[in-house]
Amino acid sequence: MEDVLNHVKKVEVIYNQFITSNEKREGSRMIKLIATDMDGTFLDDHNQFPKDFYDVFHKLKEKDIIFGAASGRQYYNLVERFHDIQEQMLFIAENGTYVVYKGKELYSQTLKLEEAKKFVEMARDIEGVHIVLCGKKAAYIENSEPEALVEVNKYYARCELVEDLLLVEDEILKVSLLDFKGAEQNSATYFTQYKNDYQVTIGGYYWMDIMNPGANKGIAIKRVQELLNIQPDETMVFGDYLNDIEMMQSAYYSFAMGNAHEKIKEIARFEAKTNNQAGVIETIKEHILIA
Repeated sequence: MEDVLNHVKKVEVIYNQFITSNEKREGSRMIKLIATDMDGTFLDDHNQFPKDFYDVFHKLKEKDIIFGAASGRQYYNLVERFHDIQEQMLFIAENGTYVVYKGKELYSQTLKLEEAKKFVEMARDIEGVHIVLCGKKAAYIENSEPEALVEVNKYYARCELVEDLLLVEDEILKVSLLDFKGAEQNSATYFTQYKNDYQVTIGGYYWMDIMNPGANKGIAIKRVQELLNIQPDETMVFGDYLNDIEMMQSAYYSFAMGNAHEKIKEIARFEAKTNNQAGVIETIKEHILIA
């Protein structure tokens, strides 16, 4: 009970901090862009949308506020999840390597094919790791083990089973590793030497991504801000895990979920309720639609 009361007090303090910061920022701009991570942030633990989402989305549209999904998920997966409003949304897919707004590509960051192949060969030597080669056209796997397919199909709507990943011809966005032993504790340790030259990102307990050094959600947000003439203090972002670190740094109104990794809570300026409490939608309703 004491822990619950402490959490409530913390949320109240953060709420007051948010309100006070708005009051102190004379001439502060209105929010023009909202970007949210999906898993552990926008979606609940049952992979479901918040019940009030569509009502909130249409109210944001009336205010000319752009709503975007910023995720490690494949673009086609995001389009599938938001199919009714896909032409009105911003998608920052594949951990910031592929950005589409209103059905048109705004920005992408691709790996050289030979570099992607090098990481595929390295990952093949890690016991228990399943490799997903992520291209613009589709994702590619060469392992059809049922346990891996169940996890892969959660995040990739277009996925092809191939005999050899080294023979794939596509523009490669990233190399993703599915590691049931834990990406942060296991597979990431094999790529420590590449962290200065590439973006090596932990996207979840099981997932790790290897991308170009100039590729992450934060850089993608900044590119969107430049292209659409939006400032950091006109931007609100939500995240929960380590692949959201740079995104937290791209906006003044950065919210860590109540269930977020401690590093995200340290970086974010504010804290929302948990994903299972519809923290993203509740924050939007309290601070944008009601304000």
